[in-house]
Amino acid sequence: MGNDFEKSYMGQLRKLVGDQRIIVPGVRAVIFNKQGRVLLIHRTDSGRWGMPAGAVELGDSALDALKREVREETGLNVLSATPFAIYSHSRYSFSYPNGDKVQMFVLVFRVDQWEGELIRETDETVGAEFFPLDNLPDLHEVYVETLNDLKNYNGEFIVK
Repeated sequence: MGNDFEKSYMGQLRKLVGDQRIIVPGVRAVIFNKQGRVLLIHRTDSGRWGMPAGAVELGDSALDALKREVREETGLNVLSATPFAIYSHSRYSFSYPNGDKVQMFVLVFRVDQWEGELIRETDETVGAEFFPLDNLPDLHEVYVETLNDLKNYNGEFIVK
């Protein structure tokens, strides 16, 4: 987390509150290719695989944030997306490797249309790959839960 983080809304907020737990508004993208494989990124901050995601910045809409985060982490451009769930319960709290504590308040989108060439390495990732749903790498439980929620999605917005 270099200079860009220090300039971001979260970076500015962290200067004021230190590492105490805060609620972080964020977005998460579930992106499938034509073969039904899900896109996962190998994150540099945690060393784990996950979905493209990130914090909403001041002045962003949730959709703006989704498009920015997907582009930054994968090189892909989101053309259309449907929100289907929000995760905000205190059980979605965790600490980053640097000690910063957060409670997620994440709006999850199914990306319906996208374009572009996948970039496998960025400032935030050391890998990006489409995986078959029956052969996923080790994922944090919240990503497994997200995939299960989408699989069982019946059109009624999911609130957790």
